[in-house]
Amino acid sequence: MDIHEYQAKELLKRFGVNVPRGGIAYSPEQAVYRCSELSGEKWVVKAQIHSGARGKAGGVRICSTEQEVEESAQWMLGRKLVTHQTGPQGKLVNRLYIEEATNIVQEIYLAFVMDRTEERVVVVASAQGGMEIEEISEKEPESIIRSVVDPAVGMQSFQAREIAFSLGLDPALIPQAVKTIMGCYNLMNQMDANMVEINPLVVTGGGEIVALDGKLSFDDNALFRHPDVSELRDKSQEDPRETYAGDRGLSYIGLDGKIGCIVNGAGLAMATLDMIKMAGGEPANFLDVGGGASPERVLMSFKAVLNDRNVEAILVNIFAGINRCDWIAEGVIRAVKELDLKMPLVVRLSGTNVEEGMTLLKDSGLNIETASSLAEAADKVVKSWKSKSIEEAV
Repeated sequence: MDIHEYQAKELLKRFGVNVPRGGIAYSPEQAVYRCSELSGEKWVVKAQIHSGARGKAGGVRICSTEQEVEESAQWMLGRKLVTHQTGPQGKLVNRLYIEEATNIVQEIYLAFVMDRTEERVVVVASAQGGMEIEEISEKEPESIIRSVVDPAVGMQSFQAREIAFSLGLDPALIPQAVKTIMGCYNLMNQMDANMVEINPLVVTGGGEIVALDGKLSFDDNALFRHPDVSELRDKSQEDPRETYAGDRGLSYIGLDGKIGCIVNGAGLAMATLDMIKMAGGEPANFLDVGGGASPERVLMSFKAVLNDRNVEAILVNIFAGINRCDWIAEGVIRAVKELDLKMPLVVRLSGTNVEEGMTLLKDSGLNIETASSLAEAADKVVKSWKSKSIEEAV
């Protein structure tokens, strides 16, 4: 789960990281009021969306007058901001963060991420802040600093000092840098975050180290331990298909293809996507229906897949261990009837009660194709989808 910048800064501040003063605004009038609260001569108006590269899309503006703040707020609010991370659909701006301007002397990149290969938390830092990490690694690969955290002892002060010195900071700033680095690690460790990124972390003209931006991502499976973090979720920033499925306990990731997938097990789901690609099709989603799927859960999975209007065919691929094929078949039949499904549908069942399940499908009298193997199922659904597309085009 991702959260907004202003929410991330509140958490960073709780763990001892220095952040600029600022306030949230939901209207141009409120944005101007925030300026008067902050005082000063310059302010930064920031669109709050779950995406980086906001500045390049016009979502971050430095303003010298309250009129400029109001005009910037009017331009941003209600607009779909399009960045290279959001895709062409963009993300809706429904709130702004008004922040005091900072006198920047140096910009730094700092991030804590989970390295799946190392099975460790890894610190990634660079003296070339203010850019995307991909740009930094391409243009200044030698500037990338990596430090692996031993999970048995956690982040140590000497590691933080090594990182701070490697960044070329003034020796007088090292204590502040160590406090910031340790604060970020403690936040990640104690709040079950997957990522803590500050870009840029800046040195100000007044000799302070300040987090000018903040991006936090949390482990969904650990949110039950952090209800205060769970409440920060903004569903308006999420893919509505994924939100619908997630709220119903389904593991769903939206893709750009035309063939919807309903599968049990993450590994089998990945293999199903690959087989559809090999057969010449494009999967529309990853969906793991989970173990012990009841007919009701199968129906719910169909509804989740059909929330994507681009879906033109569906492949159901179930290997029943904990599941039962007859339950799956009942759910498929119910979905076809209740949802009045007209698009091509291919079902491949294997495992517990497979004979009973296949008999239910064949005796249903519905237009449901069956397959005995994954390869056959992928070929059938792709051919049916292409034939349907040709018919509609003619």
